Amino acid sequence: MSTITTKDGTEIFYKDWGPKDAQPIVFHHGWPLSADDWDNQMLYFLHKGFRVIAHDRRGHGRSTQTATGNEMDTYAADVAELAAALDLKNAIHIGHSTGGGEVAHYVARAETGRVAKAVLIGAVPPVMVKSESNPGGLPIEVFDGFREALVANRAQFYVDVPAGPFYGFNRDGAKVSQGVIDNWWRQGMMGGAKAHYDCIKAFSETDFTEDLKAIDVPVLVMHGEDDQIVPIADSALLAIKLLKHGTLKTYAGLPHGMCTTHPEVVNPDLLAFIQA
Repeated sequence: MSTITTKDGTEIFYKDWGPKDAQPIVFHHGWPLSADDWDNQMLYFLHKGFRVIAHDRRGHGRSTQTATGNEMDTYAADVAELAAALDLKNAIHIGHSTGGGEVAHYVARAETGRVAKAVLIGAVPPVMVKSESNPGGLPIEVFDGFREALVANRAQFYVDVPAGPFYGFNRDGAKVSQGVIDNWWRQGMMGGAKAHYDCIKAFSETDFTEDLKAIDVPVLVMHGEDDQIVPIADSALLAIKLLKHGTLKTYAGLPHGMCTTHPEVVNPDLLAFIQA
């Protein structure tokens, strides 16, 4: 397995496919998944001639099951270490859900020349949790419920999420895939319970407002209009207003996990943005 070891001794697993001199695309997965969530996109862009890279966030997948550092500052620092180790330049960073927050936090701080463009898909910025300054957010009780379900029976929780709202499989007429549900469960159960528990706070309470304002490269914001996990009104529709060079593309009827359910729609739009 390919890994780097970060400054605090954490091993970060990554995949790195394609010509080393090709433009790199780096994929950042959502909670509580792994680099495997990007298999479709990685194969698609590999066959288009790109270098494709995806890592397992600390505490997730095949990376170290960390007890500490399970927050956005460290996640972004881990990405910076990976980018340095692989000498990535002019890279496209694509993040889904929590990974979109990681992308925003990293790109806002990245060394000059490391990043060419960024994509936020069903992403958590600016901030998910409801507060006086974010009245349209989700109540903290929602995220407390996630934590309680994880502690009570993580294995069952990791069936219920993909079988229901994540992919829109709870909608009338949905084409349910047991394989997709099982694969979500498999990825989730590979990771560490402590890291996953901590990450709920990271994705729900981190305020990415200043990150979005600071990003100086083109950013594509993609969001399903039927996203039941990260509601579009309090995420993409607010994030686009904070970006200097942002483009918003929304998808009627598509769910949170649209990269998996509708890659034939998502992938060409990603390619068009990258090649523009």
